Amino acid sequence: MSNCLKTLSDQTRLIMMKLFLEKEYCVCELVDMFEMSQPAISQHLRKLKKAGFVHENRKGQWRYYSINKLSPEFETIRTILNQIDKEDDLLKSIQHKATNISCS
Repeated sequence: MSNCLKTLSDQTRLIMMKLFLEKEYCVCELVDMFEMSQPAISQHLRKLKKAGFVHENRKGQWRYYSINKLSPEFETIRTILNQIDKEDDLLKSIQHKATNISCS
């Protein structure tokens, strides 16, 4: 449990996981949404993947990530993520940026 909470303690990873509850995202979308470098986003995704919290799906040259509902910690993670209000300013700001992004 401590490893689960440690992984989710980072604000960026926590918001990523909240987004992954709704749909999968490409790395390029996350780079633009979070206004971070691709290596920084990849490091966050690496930690989430290593913990078993996300799936990686390759489509051509792109990598898409989604929440792993088969993770033993999934119910705990969902309970934590449901505590984030859908009207949270940071969450809304990041979601708004997603509407203008295309990886093709």
